[in-house]
Amino acid sequence: MKVLVTGDRGYIGAVLVPFLRAAGHQVDGLDLGLYEGCDLLGGPDPIGDRAPRDMRDVGPAELDGYDAVVCLAALSNDPLGHLNRDTTYSVNLDGTLRVAEAAKAAGVERFLFASSCSLYGAAGSEAVGEDADMYPVTPYGETKALAEKELSKLADDNFSPTYLRNATAYGASTRLRLDIVVNNLTAIAMTTGQIRMESDGSPWRPLVHIEDISRAFHTVLEAPREVIHDEAFNVGRSEDVVQVRDIAEMVGEAVPGSTVSFAEGAGPDLRNYKVDFAKLGDTFPDLKLRWTVRAGVEELAAAYRRHGLTLDDFNSAQFVRLRRINQLLKLGLVDDQLRRTTDEQFPAPGSPALTASDTVEEMH
Repeated sequence: MKVLVTGDRGYIGAVLVPFLRAAGHQVDGLDLGLYEGCDLLGGPDPIGDRAPRDMRDVGPAELDGYDAVVCLAALSNDPLGHLNRDTTYSVNLDGTLRVAEAAKAAGVERFLFASSCSLYGAAGSEAVGEDADMYPVTPYGETKALAEKELSKLADDNFSPTYLRNATAYGASTRLRLDIVVNNLTAIAMTTGQIRMESDGSPWRPLVHIEDISRAFHTVLEAPREVIHDEAFNVGRSEDVVQVRDIAEMVGEAVPGSTVSFAEGAGPDLRNYKVDFAKLGDTFPDLKLRWTVRAGVEELAAAYRRHGLTLDDFNSAQFVRLRRINQLLKLGLVDDQLRRTTDEQFPAPGSPALTASDTVEEMH
């Protein structure tokens, strides 16, 4: 297929695009370019002279000739969602719908939306399936829930949206993020010797490796239309629904000499939910998600060692999305709606470097 991936220069896109190309698909990208230079081990493939593009401005002509759109582009976590609620809605909801409407008008038949299990929010202690009520507790979760609802209204005989509700992602990527729990705890352990917990360790988290997310997108992309039309799928495995304290123990085993510590006042977290992944496996029995959390921690530790990850890296804007966005805002390179104010490529995150005093909400 000829596929357009929005957000192809992000954490998941840097893994998904090569994965789909290796499967034989022709893949193009569309990205705002906020995170250029936020790279691990060389970064994703060069983009040549392709200009940055805001999905909020996309029209049908740009999508003509594509068989599918994979929509990854979004403000990708809760701290970014809290930075400016209106901006989160503009990007995650309005931007998604703009691309979907343009795709439908251009005759693109498939639209794969990267949703999130965070839309279940404070769902309680029972594992929730795709038919469960949604109780999002953050603007990020709210926009994912609303986007699914609005995309469903576009579904018809010629346009098939599918909603892949990813569990919390982890794993090594050439466009690394350290503001997600497994990546974060592993990096803290390696750079400080402490596995620092911002909660009491009791919250439950469904987790999934980014390569397995890519594997699920590939499977849905090639599935018969009647199987995926206007359907939601939780993406992950039941054995990888774990408590944060379990992750800390795995990190401790992968990083010898590290010890667990708790932030002052650490307590329970509203983001506490379990997820049922049976529908994904029942619908696609040949889809085998391969990564365990323990193997992912070991992969991350090995990648950090090869990169030479330091505490300065951890405290910089390079690998934490909120710090990078704050940097671009301070430099006047984006406005308060995160629209670019220049066509020039943004400077690397280390120029000028943010200080460790810049605030960032940790994700665990």
